[in-house]
Amino acid sequence: MAPENWIERIRDPKMECMSRDEMAVLQGKKLVNLVERVYNNVDFYNKKMKDLGVEPGDIRGIEDISKLPFTTKEDLRNNYPFGLLAVPKSEVARVQGTSGTTGKLTLMSYTQHDADVWGECVARCLSMAGLTKEDMIHVCYGYGLFTGGMGLDLGARALGAMAIPMSAGNTKRQIMCMEDFGATAFACTPSYALYLAESMRDAGVVDKMKIKAGIHGAEPWTEEMRHKIEDILHINCFDIYGLCEISGPGVAQDCIHHAGLHIHHDYFYPEVLKPGTGEAVAEGELGELVFTTLSKEAMPLLRYRTKDLTTITYDTCECGRTSPRISKFKGRTDDMKVIRGVNVFPTQVETALLGMGGSVASHYLMVVDRKDNLDRLTVLVEVDESLFSDEIRKLDELKNKVGAVLKQALGIAVNVKLVEPKTIERSEGKAKRVIDKRDLV
Repeated sequence: MAPENWIERIRDPKMECMSRDEMAVLQGKKLVNLVERVYNNVDFYNKKMKDLGVEPGDIRGIEDISKLPFTTKEDLRNNYPFGLLAVPKSEVARVQGTSGTTGKLTLMSYTQHDADVWGECVARCLSMAGLTKEDMIHVCYGYGLFTGGMGLDLGARALGAMAIPMSAGNTKRQIMCMEDFGATAFACTPSYALYLAESMRDAGVVDKMKIKAGIHGAEPWTEEMRHKIEDILHINCFDIYGLCEISGPGVAQDCIHHAGLHIHHDYFYPEVLKPGTGEAVAEGELGELVFTTLSKEAMPLLRYRTKDLTTITYDTCECGRTSPRISKFKGRTDDMKVIRGVNVFPTQVETALLGMGGSVASHYLMVVDRKDNLDRLTVLVEVDESLFSDEIRKLDELKNKVGAVLKQALGIAVNVKLVEPKTIERSEGKAKRVIDKRDLV
C-alpha cells in the first residue's frame, strides 16, 4: 500500500477522468479517422477490410470496432520493415524494435507526434507513481531499439524530471550511481529490481538511498514479488505496461491503490477477447488483450492481438480515474505450457514459492521435458542462504514441502530440485523462467 503521505497526482484530469460516454464519443471520432487513413494508405489493411466486406463508411463509432480485422505479430513480420507505414517514410522520426524468432526484428515506426504521445503517456504513469519534475529517475532498462529505456527517458523529459540514462548492466555501478546522484525513483524489469534490491541489502546501502518509487514492467510479475521488493527497499512499486507494437512502456500502469493498470484509453482502445474465438469476454473474465492505436500516425494498428492474458474492469477507480483497468497478467498465450493436459503459467509457480515466506528464495527455473511419451515438469528452486543445510534430512523435508505447495498450486506433480543460493542465472533484462526441452527435439 502507498504511504499515508503519498501525494495523489493526476496529470491530465480532463482525459483521465472523462465520463465513459464522452470518452466513447472521442474514441469513435478517432477510430473513424484511423480507419479512413489505413484503408487509403496501407495496402495490407485495404485488402484485409475488403476481404471482410468492410468499407470505411461502415465504421461510424467505437461500437463498430468488432467489424474490423485483427492484426497479429505474424502480419508485422510479413510486412517487415516498412510495409505497414501509413505515412511517407520521410515523416518517420524514429524506429524501435524487438528481436524476433526468425532473426528479423519486429520493427515499429514513429512520427515526431507519435514520440510525443509516447512521452506523454509515460509521464502520466510517472505521475501515478507520485513523481514530479523535482524527481530524479534512474533508468536501467536497456536503451537502443528496445523500447524500455527510451520510453522512460521520453516520459521523464515530458514530466520535466531528470532522467539518469544508465541502461542495463553493471549492477555495482548502478547502485553506486543511485546513491551518489540521489535518485528518487528507478525503472527496470521486476526480476532485475529484485536482484538490485537484494544486492543493495547485501551491500548494506538500502538506508543510504533516496528512492521512493520503482517503475517495473516488460515481464509478468506477481503481487508477492512487488511486496518483496517494497519490503527490502521501503518503497512503493508500480507495474508499467506496454509493448513495442503499440508504443512501448506507458500504455497502462497501476496507481497508488494498485487495483489494476489504468489504460490511457484516449490513445489505446482495449478489448479483452476469448483467445480461440475472438469473442468479447464478460467484465472480470480472463481473455486475450487486444489494442487499437487510436492516435498513432506512422504505423497504426487495428485490433492487435497482444497474446497477454488479463481481465478488464470499467468502474471508476478510488483515485478518480475513469479509464478501464486491466489486472496483472496471468501470462501470455505463448508463455502458457500445457503439461499433461494442464495449463501452467510461470506466475503460478512464482506466487506459490513467494507464498512460502522465507523457506526458499524467489529465484526459480521451470524445465519441461518428455520421457516415455510423458511430460515432466522440474522446478529448480534456490534455497535461501540462511536455511541452506548439508543435512540431507532437512533438505528432503524442504524439497517435499515445496513439491506439495507446487502440486496444490498447479494441479500436477512436480519434480523439485533444490539448488544453492545464486546458482540460477540472473538477468538484467527479462528473466528466463522456462526451458521447454520438448521444443528442442
